[in-house]
Amino acid sequence: MNYFKALSESEYDQLTEGVSLIAVLMAGADGNLEEEELSWGERVSEIRGYAEPNELNSFYSDAHADFSTNVNTWIEKLPEDNDESLRILSDRIAKLNPLLAKLDPRVAHLLYTSFKSYAGHIAKASGGFLRFFSVSGTEKKYIELPMLDEIVFHEEDE
Repeated sequence: MNYFKALSESEYDQLTEGVSLIAVLMAGADGNLEEEELSWGERVSEIRGYAEPNELNSFYSDAHADFSTNVNTWIEKLPEDNDESLRILSDRIAKLNPLLAKLDPRVAHLLYTSFKSYAGHIAKASGGFLRFFSVSGTEKKYIELPMLDEIVFHEEDE
């Protein structure tokens, strides 16, 4: 079953690009684009292509396939002013809300929680003890992806 059939091809591409956008947002949140965080974001997107619940396997495989291209494109087009870059990335990620709303509520909830978890993995990829488990103040502001509308789903909703 195609869990994303409610989306057009361009909408699906926009949704998969969201993975790269979240990686760039979290890697650059503290004003210094962290290469280790981007590398970890790419690795996590690859892992999620086969380790996520079945509904998200192909989604993350597709997101991973374009990850480097999307990340590099966004890094090149973002302004040097970090606050402006964070605003642009946040606004672009917020544009995923209508796309998530088109999905089956259970799949939308899985993807929403997966995005938040993904942001957390990237934020913890550098700094701290042995360069792990430290989240900067600015990263804390974005780690919960406040630009995305919360999607709550209960099994009894089915």
